[in-house]
Amino acid sequence: MEMNKKNRITEILGIKYPIIQGAMSWVTNAELVAAVSNAGGLGMLGPHAGQKTNPTSFEEILQRLRKEIRKVKTLTDKPFAVPVVLSNDVSTIDTIADLLIEEEVKTVLINGIEDFDFEPLVKRFKDHHIKTVYRALNPSVENAIYAESIGVDILVATGFDEGGTVPDKIIGTFSIVPMISDAVSIPVMAAGGIADVRSVRAALALGAEGVFAGTVFIATEENPAARNVKQLIVDHSASDLLIFRTHPAYYRSIPTPYSRELLAMDERGQSRDEIADKMYGEQGLKVGMLDGYIDRGYITVGNGISYIKKIRPVKEVIADMMYDFN
Repeated sequence: MEMNKKNRITEILGIKYPIIQGAMSWVTNAELVAAVSNAGGLGMLGPHAGQKTNPTSFEEILQRLRKEIRKVKTLTDKPFAVPVVLSNDVSTIDTIADLLIEEEVKTVLINGIEDFDFEPLVKRFKDHHIKTVYRALNPSVENAIYAESIGVDILVATGFDEGGTVPDKIIGTFSIVPMISDAVSIPVMAAGGIADVRSVRAALALGAEGVFAGTVFIATEENPAARNVKQLIVDHSASDLLIFRTHPAYYRSIPTPYSRELLAMDERGQSRDEIADKMYGEQGLKVGMLDGYIDRGYITVGNGISYIKKIRPVKEVIADMMYDFN
């Protein structure tokens, strides 16, 4: 399949290939991010990047983030990204933005929060020549038009096929991408279930100009996730996955003793509050994915898990997915 080598996303971000590695909580670090960027994509630090223990204060979160950003810079001279929204507490956004500007991060991810005006923040980043990638939790034509109107550079259209906290509307990636692409003139990236060259081709055929991928980068040599978790990703497909209600919408997991318990709570009619309290209060994601204790944690993945057949180096994953851009 012949691709037009001219690509707005690569030009905006200063990278070789139009692929961004998602900002996954606990399972990113400087090594993974640098590997993605060195291979031609855009690596991105996620919440708790490079950490093994819980922070004790917001100040510690800032110190850890600054240290990990500086570590990435020792491993690559290529651009990389950092999210500016690290929690539901919007009061922290300006402080994190200060840090990202001070550290001269080239690109930031804005996770869209409903009823929060990001226009002043986007303008501030523009004033410092920082590119913005906007990703709404619940993508819609309305918030896509809003994002374009405030001046973001790139938009991510996320489908229900993604891992992590999925959108509240059960609209698949290959339905949401053309909806969003048709509504705006800025470049759109597809997210959710993208894990091989076929899904990349499909996304581009539907109007996306690049892809935003998470699960496929967990099953890599450089990812800090536990080895048994990576093997479980290889050994399972989308048809195996469990899905259950929680806040703010739904969650998807590889079957583990812990995720089966969460599903049972949902089937018993327990509230989203109760399920979320168990998930987040006991830190099921860190315990499951980073520490590898599947009896006490869950393993969140997207439907693209079906395409992942072995644990590979990041460079090999990107070379395969971006085959048409060579």
